[in-house]
Amino acid sequence: MEKKIINGFPHLRYDHQEYAEEELIQRSDEFYRMMNRRRTIREFDDRDVPREVLEKIILTAGTAPSGAHKQPWTFCLISDPKIKEKIRIAAEEEERISYESRMTETWKSDLKPLGTDWEKPFLEIAPYLIVVFKQSYGMEGDEKIQHYYVNESVGIACGFLIAAIHQAGLVTVTHTPSPMNFLSDILNRPKHEKPYLLLPVGYPKKETFVPGIHRKKLEEILISY
Repeated sequence: MEKKIINGFPHLRYDHQEYAEEELIQRSDEFYRMMNRRRTIREFDDRDVPREVLEKIILTAGTAPSGAHKQPWTFCLISDPKIKEKIRIAAEEEERISYESRMTETWKSDLKPLGTDWEKPFLEIAPYLIVVFKQSYGMEGDEKIQHYYVNESVGIACGFLIAAIHQAGLVTVTHTPSPMNFLSDILNRPKHEKPYLLLPVGYPKKETFVPGIHRKKLEEILISY
């Protein structure tokens, strides 16, 4: 049976790909090793990337689960240099204010090992920016559509997005200038969409250095019952 009606709605038979235990272990290990090579990159090459790659990456993010399957996200893909310049100017202004007056000394001290500051040249250098918006509610014509677990759903989709960027052989940095309302204005997004995350995407600069930091070990993040 390929289709079944449950509670009055069609359900399709799920085609599950199952692997032998040895391959199961190997696949999980290979994916972990690939993702463990992922690093946050702030120095980008301006080389172009095929737009099709970005579209597939965004389609991958769109496969994420969401509350009641409302898919409360919009992904804005930006390559226009003039728009990227506007975003950089606005983002740096907010970041400069944050570093000067909003952020605590502890916060700034914690950021020092990462080598980051209020200047964000990557917003213009990277060939693409992806701005993720969360939809507080949906719209069908003039009718509001309720959404559920919006932050959780969009957060999961962003995780898929970052993994897909790395798997494709590209790099990114999660950028969250606060406040981010300028993104809504520059990109002319509707009121029910709120900026959630800004991701420059591209290749790393040929000679790029990253902070010598380490991730927590399994015993530090896993509690078994």
